[in-house]
Amino acid sequence: MFRHALASFAAAALVATASQAETSLSFALDWKFEGPAAPYFVAVDKGLFAEEGLKVEISEGAGSLDAIPKVATGAFPVGFADINSLMKFLDQNPGAPVIAVMMVYDKPPFAMVGRKSLGIEAPGDIAGKVLGAPPPDGAWAQFPIFAAENGIDMATVTVEPVGFPVREPMLAEGKVAAVTGFSFSSTLNLKRLGVPAEDISVILMADHGVALYGNAIIANSDFAQANPEVITGFLRAVARGWKDTVADPEAAIDSLIRRNPAADKALEIERLQMALADNVMTDWVMANGMGNIDPERMALAIEQTKSVYEFTNAPDMALYFDASFLPADGSLSME
Repeated sequence: MFRHALASFAAAALVATASQAETSLSFALDWKFEGPAAPYFVAVDKGLFAEEGLKVEISEGAGSLDAIPKVATGAFPVGFADINSLMKFLDQNPGAPVIAVMMVYDKPPFAMVGRKSLGIEAPGDIAGKVLGAPPPDGAWAQFPIFAAENGIDMATVTVEPVGFPVREPMLAEGKVAAVTGFSFSSTLNLKRLGVPAEDISVILMADHGVALYGNAIIANSDFAQANPEVITGFLRAVARGWKDTVADPEAAIDSLIRRNPAADKALEIERLQMALADNVMTDWVMANGMGNIDPERMALAIEQTKSVYEFTNAPDMALYFDASFLPADGSLSME
């Protein structure tokens, strides 16, 4: 079993860091140092992690599935990944020591992004056209649910596997009619490539029948169980970083630019504000605070996943999300 093969390594590698006076914590992002990553750097620069006794090192990722094996193997105690991909990973690797502990993208940014000049304005417009989809992309992983909810016959769609670096350039050049991706990533990348904003159609899957959640903070289960106060402190600092980012997005991007000097500040502010408005600071989060999930919605998300993915083992939301590490001191409130 995956868990038994890795438990000893994970416990030794991770618990050793927790025994130090200041706990060093490596955090694996899902993607590059772009706008939506800014809140974590805010937490570093404002000393929010330090207040929790943590020294956090943040690493770039290569897609919304990328952090899952990193955390499961114990290479990183915490990461940021798509919870739907986590569900499938745990089904394929039963007992793997990894679980989501804080929901961040309450409304997922999974999208089909196309160009109106290429005939893409509504979900069904992709029929008979070419869709560019990176195989490790979280949005592509959920596309079959989106297709099923919108009556799209997958047999009528030509799917072109593409790499992340060429995804938006291919759309900009008209080599594909649409791509799967995170709304704030693909949209801003297309604008940077010179595609007029009025020609870009952003079709959020969450607006078209998909009840799934998005990316969450994930943790190595062995480490979390041995060091619950470390995980809770990390999550409290993350929530405070997001709240400070809402209050001053421009300052948050300044923290990001210090790690990625080549980034376009105006573009990254826009990308961050898209993520805040569309994915993070939803009505549910404003009413209930950041980080937790609605069990009824999660149950529906599992049912939708079952409609396009055959689980080997019976799905159980308790295997995928554990709210017990969330701070209970009011720090999750975004008001």
